[in-house]
Amino acid sequence: MTRNNNNKRLKSNKSKSRISQELLDELMKDYDINNPESLIGKNGLISDLKKALIERALNSELDHHLGYDKNSVRSQDCDNYRNGYSSKTVLTGDGQIDIDNPRDRDSSFEPVMVKKNQTRFTGFDDKIISMYARGMTISEIQGHLLEIYGVERSPEFISNVTDSIIDELHIWQNRPLEKVYPIIFLDALVVKAREDKRIINKAVYVALGVNMEGQKEILGLWIGENEGAKFWLSIITELKNRGIEDAFMFCVDGLKGFPEAINSIYPKSQVQLCIVHLVRNSLKFVPHKEKKEIAADLKKIYSSVNNEEAEKELENFKKKYDDKYPSISDIWTRNWSEIIPFLQYPQDIRKAVYTTNAIESINYSLRKIIKNRQLFPNDLAIKKILYLALRNISKKWSMPIKNWKSALNQFAIIFADRFPDKF
Repeated sequence: MTRNNNNKRLKSNKSKSRISQELLDELMKDYDINNPESLIGKNGLISDLKKALIERALNSELDHHLGYDKNSVRSQDCDNYRNGYSSKTVLTGDGQIDIDNPRDRDSSFEPVMVKKNQTRFTGFDDKIISMYARGMTISEIQGHLLEIYGVERSPEFISNVTDSIIDELHIWQNRPLEKVYPIIFLDALVVKAREDKRIINKAVYVALGVNMEGQKEILGLWIGENEGAKFWLSIITELKNRGIEDAFMFCVDGLKGFPEAINSIYPKSQVQLCIVHLVRNSLKFVPHKEKKEIAADLKKIYSSVNNEEAEKELENFKKKYDDKYPSISDIWTRNWSEIIPFLQYPQDIRKAVYTTNAIESINYSLRKIIKNRQLFPNDLAIKKILYLALRNISKKWSMPIKNWKSALNQFAIIFADRFPDKF
């Protein structure tokens, strides 16, 4: 039964092919099975075939423009006619191709396949943008194009290609947002950039929302000098102006003044300190051999069933470690009011909030992208590569976050007076 099905599938696939078996036999008659490059290499059959097809399409377009075929007799009242060919090099996703471009006498022919002044197909630009989005520097892209495609292009050319996404970036950054996001995560990472002939640290601010369907969505990307509550205030104000009327919870790092900045715009929202940041900052004070044990004891605090149990676990932690590492319990004590909101919720909401790992994962991916760039020339260069990286990352978000339906039902009960009637 399986063999029959496979045979049917093979026959079906053959029947769908737009290239006849006879034509394939003709094309492959001189193919050397010991030399695959003769088929798929830079100067192989496929490259020749692509050139021939492009030239055939251009000649067909000119036939249509003139109103008669190349080998037909033109009408006496037709003043325009073929006027030879011009050589043209175009870049494709597989490299460059030299074509003979047909011309007409009065230069009124406007080809569609390869337009006037067009030197590359979209696929070639997409290749460059894809390499750039994955963290390759301009010099690395230059080397790759030369090595793989035999194409030599200047840094200015590559930069101009990547600049083509600037309009798209601007539209994305200013798009309207949904009215309600149950959870918004805010975080920042630091990159080095050149400004006024100085090398300085720049903070890249990222906002990640979880919408009512449980889908993650990057809300925006901003550049500023060092992370600060004042700059975050301007970002939160922008989110408000772009349409966000309410957010049940904001999950943030331990930046001083951050909760106040949020509550000045969204006074009803709860501010939850990022547990991942808190644990990481705590372990900075600990030798490697003790990190596993102390991380396990910290987990007892933030996995407690309620506030009272968490306070008991914090006291136990102090008794055990304050003699050696008093700074750890001090961090938790000082930030306790931003830790305990997390503990009053059921497990499904806790898991959703603990998806602070999501923005940590985003920042980890962004750091991998920028690690080859020790220095950015300007803010636009930072935005271009990080926007492209975020665009690639978000393509993988096809499913709602885990247990979202259950979490949403609990949000509907806890925030009944603010829960939207329709979404």
